[in-house]
Amino acid sequence: MSRVLVTGGAGFVGSHVADALIRRGHDVTVLDDLSGGFREHVPGGARFVPGDVADATLVDALFAASAFDHVFHLAAYAAEGLSHFIRRFNYSNNVLGSVTLLNASVNHGVRTFVFTSSIAVYGASPVLPVTEEVRPAPEDPYGIAKYAVELDLRSAHDLFGLDFVVFRPHNIYGPRQNIADPYRNVVGIFMNQLLQGRPMTIFGEGTQTRAFSYIDDVAPVIAEAIDVPGARNQVFNVGSDEPVSLNDLCGRVAAAMGTARTVVHLAPRREVAHIHAAHGKLRRVFGDRPETPLADGLAAMAGWARAWGARAGTPFEHLEIERHLPESWRRG
Repeated sequence: MSRVLVTGGAGFVGSHVADALIRRGHDVTVLDDLSGGFREHVPGGARFVPGDVADATLVDALFAASAFDHVFHLAAYAAEGLSHFIRRFNYSNNVLGSVTLLNASVNHGVRTFVFTSSIAVYGASPVLPVTEEVRPAPEDPYGIAKYAVELDLRSAHDLFGLDFVVFRPHNIYGPRQNIADPYRNVVGIFMNQLLQGRPMTIFGEGTQTRAFSYIDDVAPVIAEAIDVPGARNQVFNVGSDEPVSLNDLCGRVAAAMGTARTVVHLAPRREVAHIHAAHGKLRRVFGDRPETPLADGLAAMAGWARAWGARAGTPFEHLEIERHLPESWRRG
């Protein structure tokens, strides 16, 4: 049994990774400030520590007391589009918080640092599907922050010998997603809008394409990383192979929710038009595994969302820039 820290373990992906680690027999501690997660999502078999990953005093004390073997770092503020307008907040949370954990990992002899990065590091790649060999060129502060941490992990490995595994997931959906967040997780946004009797909203014409990844196809692979020697010091895309347009997604979400497809198109915002990833490297190292069909994953999430209930979205309170901010994101 290994002693494992999961940051963001009260959140969507983090709680599922913590579940998978417990099933694999590991002793799991969750660190989460509950800014985007829920206490009830922390697995019952995990120890919960409330707190911020950027709090160096708390993090150092936790590492000193717990002697972690491995760290799974999933805590982040992952609103990619909003990151243009909250740049200081983005870098404070997503870079400085990561560095705080990285320092503690080096100082306390952690064996493996598993980092959840993002497909956002690729930007608008001219090569689709993107492979891990494509040179990252992030186009927003969120992607820049994620790639900065990836680079710092390589630097820490070269100097201190800290092993790492980096995953670049994309557009994950499923039970426990924070459907009230108005800035990220488009499947959750659509379902929450339908639960409230409102139309689904799309920025632009809806021809943007993404590959939507069911949580059960992603979290177990991340949890397995520390037990796969070939994964050490490697970067992996993880997620679905099937790109669909947002227009198509609206119809599929409405079908899963058992409602009519009603859509309102908003003014376009700055975003990558088309992005999806290849997963051949992941399959070579972790083995083949079935992919949940989009209809099945949406049906499972819809059942959970109906039980969870509609949630009121809360606007971000501390915008740093309002120039070019989408009108629907303005406070009040």
